[in-house]
Amino acid sequence: MNAKQPSLRFALPNVSSPIDAMLPVVLAEARRRMVPLVMLAAGIALLGLVLGLLWPKKYEASTTILVQESSIITPLMRGVATPTGTKDRADIARDVIFSREVMNDILATGGWMETHPSAIAQDRIIEGIEARTRVKFTHGNLITISYYDSNARRAYEVTREFAQLFISESLASKQRESRDAYEFINNQVEAYRGKLTEIENNLKVFRERHPDTSPGSGAATTVRISQLRSDIENARIKLTEEQSQATSLRAQLSGESEVTAVQTAQGVYQAQIAELQAHLDKLLLTYTNDYPDVVRTRHEIRDLQQLLAQAQNAKRQQEASGPPTALGGHAVRFNPLYQDLKNQQSALQSSIAATQARIAASEQLLQTEIDRSKRIASADNAAAELTRNYQVDQTIYQDLLTRRENARVSMNLDAEHRGLTFQIQNPARIPLMPSGLRFFHFGLAGIFLAFAVPIGVLFGIARFDPRIRSTEKLELAAGQAVLAVIPFYPTQQDQHRARMQRTLAASAVAVVILAYLTVFWLRHKGLA
Repeated sequence: MNAKQPSLRFALPNVSSPIDAMLPVVLAEARRRMVPLVMLAAGIALLGLVLGLLWPKKYEASTTILVQESSIITPLMRGVATPTGTKDRADIARDVIFSREVMNDILATGGWMETHPSAIAQDRIIEGIEARTRVKFTHGNLITISYYDSNARRAYEVTREFAQLFISESLASKQRESRDAYEFINNQVEAYRGKLTEIENNLKVFRERHPDTSPGSGAATTVRISQLRSDIENARIKLTEEQSQATSLRAQLSGESEVTAVQTAQGVYQAQIAELQAHLDKLLLTYTNDYPDVVRTRHEIRDLQQLLAQAQNAKRQQEASGPPTALGGHAVRFNPLYQDLKNQQSALQSSIAATQARIAASEQLLQTEIDRSKRIASADNAAAELTRNYQVDQTIYQDLLTRRENARVSMNLDAEHRGLTFQIQNPARIPLMPSGLRFFHFGLAGIFLAFAVPIGVLFGIARFDPRIRSTEKLELAAGQAVLAVIPFYPTQQDQHRARMQRTLAASAVAVVILAYLTVFWLRHKGLA
């Protein structure tokens, strides 16, 4: 070999072959590797068929509940009853549906309790049910409950039971809520009634112990004190005037003579008695018999009556002994002006004494009223505290009475289902077709992959196998033209082997087709 000639041992460049150049190679590899490729396709097809049969079916049932908050009774009872809001019901929907009591009923409805599972097994079943259950809220007042299961009948029954239990539990919860509210308010009403009764009894006992704390006694005492002070001031002014008049009369009496005429002693005494009697009658029109001026005047009249009696006795004795003298002991001369001034002085002294007595009595009454006002002020603080507590409790009691009646109306509305109501808008139905991936999808996927995977393998071999399989690729790699190609001539043994491979491949394809037709027929008849 010439050293200058290029060597046939060279590295093939990593170039992409055109599609038309790869097709002959792909067909050649398909003929050469027919049995493995057909077996691979048959395995993929059968695997898709088995997965379709084993894949759990997913039957989903759903129901929609309409929450009706407004009705004809709502505007009529506005401000009186308090209906439960839609948002409140939506917030507790999941808690109601997934509560233990509801889930126990669901276990019985779905038939899970027929095998008598343990408590741990029940919890696992419940977790699975919760994972397969969805609660969705739409348009603010529509509650959609969805549940899927491998059994269509059980999916329907569980979904229907969910809706019924949700409605019943929600209505029962509303009734319990309104009843509890009414009972709580009613207990508060009874408690405040007891407080009011106790305060009323305390006020009654307090007023019995302190009679001066009757309503208006404080104002009356204040008016009385003001009146007494006014009376005392007027009496003192009057006393000052009378004392001034008495001083003036004494000055006038000192300048007048007492005797200016002759008069018998009996006449003088009788005149004085008559004047004092007239003065006594005048006093009795204003004062009682115990008044000091009245008592003093009676004593003066009694004294004059005794003197009159003595004068009469003396006159009888004188008449018996001889004729009377002109200016004897029984005849005096009186000055009329002096006598009049004397009478005025006597009347003025009586008035002064009466005024002084009135001032003393008024001052005593004033002190009594002042002491009484102090007692009233001291007792009014305690009475005001009791009254204030009574008024506060009475206000709360009246408000609780109104609230209790409102709660009673709300409780009656909930008991008769006249407020917030639930209506099954879209009832649950038995799902006829499973949702999600079905046997049909797995069958199509198996057939598609049975063709796609072998073809992909062939193109991969043609693309990445480093061996030269075509004259074009050899000429491209060597840079020289190919002069001749020696074809392959199969022997009789090779032909027999090829016939066996074709038979085996056809049998595999027939088995796959027969398996698909059999399974589709059984599912159409409902046997698989």
